[in-house]
Amino acid sequence: MEATRHQLGAPCHHPLELTLHKASNDIKGVVQINPATGVTERMYLPFAQYLAAQGFAVVTFNYRGVGLQSMEAKSVDAGFTDWADHDIERITSWVSEHFDSLPHFAIGHSFGGHAIGLCESSQRLTAAVTICSQAGCLRFIRPLHERWKVALLLKVIGPVTAKLLGYFPGKRLGVSENVPAKIMQQWSRWTSMPNYFFDDPEVDAAKRFARPAMPLLAIGIDDDRWAPSEAIDLMTSYFTGCAVTRMQLGSHESQGAPVGHMGYFRSRHADTLWPVIGQWLHRQL
Repeated sequence: MEATRHQLGAPCHHPLELTLHKASNDIKGVVQINPATGVTERMYLPFAQYLAAQGFAVVTFNYRGVGLQSMEAKSVDAGFTDWADHDIERITSWVSEHFDSLPHFAIGHSFGGHAIGLCESSQRLTAAVTICSQAGCLRFIRPLHERWKVALLLKVIGPVTAKLLGYFPGKRLGVSENVPAKIMQQWSRWTSMPNYFFDDPEVDAAKRFARPAMPLLAIGIDDDRWAPSEAIDLMTSYFTGCAVTRMQLGSHESQGAPVGHMGYFRSRHADTLWPVIGQWLHRQL
């Protein structure tokens, strides 16, 4: 298995780096994995190796400002729309330029799936997968005590610490990696909107989501309290140009193992859940 690092220039003097994984030079297609908020590419490495062993080249990366120490994170001025419009746009363009003759797929986890809808460059994709990508409104979160817990984090602790420190100290709080303050500010505001960022005129998300025209597999997880099925359905309804296949996975598919919002990419699901995406990608070749 070969993994090589590549550096891309980026706005604000914060370069992007990606890792290209491949098992051989006989490549069927290329898959970029757009990560969730506050998660580094490390979490996706076993899954990337799984896909590479099946003949795909796989690109993993970190968003600007994720996983940095406090002083470094404080210097990054980037929000969700910056991650989509600059970071992922550059990643997608790099893949298209270097593998222009091969099918180009994207797998988006949580916000990474949102970015598939937000990015203009998604029109270059052959097909895409979203997993646990939802309209992140507080109103969807159940049970009630979980909603209050999330509200405390996203409406109080997150915005206050981001304002005081200049970044969100997710690592210190034990909830995520450190992320830029602007991420927490946007996230906090959107969670109270009935339709999440689709109600924010500055984002113009509905128009953006209507641009791509491709097969799209949208996966939800039954025990994911942050992304219940109706929240995923709301988000995927805006992919009006895509042929959407909607799939909900539960304990039967995971053979009783818990999954939640962050667990799909854990190695314990290699024989049960990972083939769902692997087989679907092969059908799109």
